[in-house]
Formats: sequence, structure tokens, C-alpha cells
Amino acid sequence: MENSSQISRVGVVGTGLMGSGIAAVFAAAGRTVFLFDKDPKRLDEARKKIVEIYEEMRGAGLTSLSQAEILSHIKPVSELADLRTVGFIIEAVPEVLEIKQALYRELETMVAEGVILASNTSGFMPSKLSEFLARPDRFIVAHFWNPPHAIPLVEVVPSQHTSAPVVERTIALLRESRAEPVLVEKEIPGFIGNRLQYAILREALAIVRSGAASPEAVDTVMKASLGRRYATVGPLETADLGGLDTFLTIASHLMPELAKDEDVLNLMRTRVEAGDTGLRSGKGFYPWPPERAGEVIKRRNADLLRRRLADLG
Repeated sequence: MENSSQISRVGVVGTGLMGSGIAAVFAAAGRTVFLFDKDPKRLDEARKKIVEIYEEMRGAGLTSLSQAEILSHIKPVSELADLRTVGFIIEAVPEVLEIKQALYRELETMVAEGVILASNTSGFMPSKLSEFLARPDRFIVAHFWNPPHAIPLVEVVPSQHTSAPVVERTIALLRESRAEPVLVEKEIPGFIGNRLQYAILREALAIVRSGAASPEAVDTVMKASLGRRYATVGPLETADLGGLDTFLTIASHLMPELAKDEDVLNLMRTRVEAGDTGLRSGKGFYPWPPERAGEVIKRRNADLLRRRLADLG
């Protein structure tokens, strides 16, 4: 694998939380970032988000750059043609297949041959996203997790058409940007992280549905035990440490009892149909008054950033 990506200029399409966060990650690593949005107002809002992200990173000791230095690396642009000079373009636009594919087709007509086109999608397969491209060999998924500046993982997912140099340069770029890329060698729905996340969510919903425990109890168990353990050792390491023979015995009895159906989704569906979508509506499994939402997000980010700093030594 190459030691360097040789990419100094990055394009980010999308100014929401993920786009702004990804831009901040690359800027903090010294990359020049061309941040695209057709709407100047959204570009201004993204700048404010990036300042907030910077303040969190500085407060956690994750950057020695000044705010002015970080912002000097961000170049707001409102024309896609302004991305012609970059070596890597990643989109974080809405998860609508037609929007993404139209964007790639437009970009493909204007960028140089060696430019890598990437998606931050968490749901679409790279082969589907790139199916209409003339050069699918330079397309790849680089799935950052929210919030990108505090969670280091990026799932790198090539399609069967993606070239080896594109995979290598993408991974090198991410490592140079202090991210932690993981290669998903075969594209599968949900990649790795979301498959694990939704497997846990299915069982959490099943436990609440059964009346065995409240949402608060389920979340407390996760935060006070598994969540802490999995920050240090993964599920397969845990099985090795505990003994595969022991885990096999327990799994043989327990796995047949675990939820396997999608009926548990009705627990969420009834809430969504009532307009209780969670944080955005102010109510979901929990009430979300603004002060509580702000406190939980602040606490979450602070804890993730502390762990991030510890990981970096």
C-alpha cells in the first residue's frame, strides 16, 4: 500500500452536519477543502458549524491549529466546476439515489482523470451508486460516522469495479487525516457498522416490546457494560478472551431466543406515525426538550473526543 495519498486538495459536496464535519476533519489535517453548496446561506451556516466543531476539537486537545488557520483551509464554492483542481471528492448529500447519481454524472464530465469520486452513504451499495458512470473504477464509498471529528472510523467500501490504486489512495488519505479506515472487502448492505448497530437495535426493541425492561433500562445496560467494553475490545476479541467453548455453549442456548422478526419495528412505527420521531420532533422513546437535547449531545461529544485523544496518544 502506498505510504502517501499525494492528495492535498479535497472537495466536499454537502453542507449538513456530515458534510461540515468531514470538511473540518480534512481541514484540521492541513488539507485544502473546497466545500460546495449552491446556496450561499447554507455555506455560511456550514462555516458556523465548522467553527463549533473546531472549538470542540481545540477544547479536547485534538488540534493545535488556530480557528483562523482551520478556516483558511476551507474554500466555500457554489459552482461544481470549482472542484476541478482537487484530487478527491466526497459527497454527503441526501440519501436519495437519483440525486447522488446525477451529481456523479455531472462531476465526471468536468474533473480530471485521476480524481477519486467518493460517497459518504451509509445505505447504498457502491456498485449501485456508480452503475451509470463511464469510469466506475475510480468510485468508492468512504462512510464516516457521526460526528466525524469525534468518531475516527471510516468504512471504505469499493465495488467490484473500483481499482486497487483508488482503494489504496483513499485509505492513505484517511490515515493522513487521522481517521481510522477499515476496508470492507466485499460490499454488503449496511456495510459492517450498521449491520451491528441494527442487530443490537432489533434486540433492544424486542426486549422493550416483551415488557422485560424499559427503554431507560436497556440503554443503561448498554452504556454501563457493553458500550464500555466494546470501546476497548470488539465482540470477537471478547469471545476469544472469554473462551470460545464458553461462548459457544451460551450462544447455542441463547441465540434461538433472540429476536429474528421485523415486527419489533412496530414499536418505532407507531411513534413515527404519531409524529414522535425523536429529537427533531421533541419526543420519541424519550422526551427531548431543547435543554436536554443540548446536554446529551454535548456529553456524548465530550466523551467521544476524550476517547479520541486517548487513542491518538
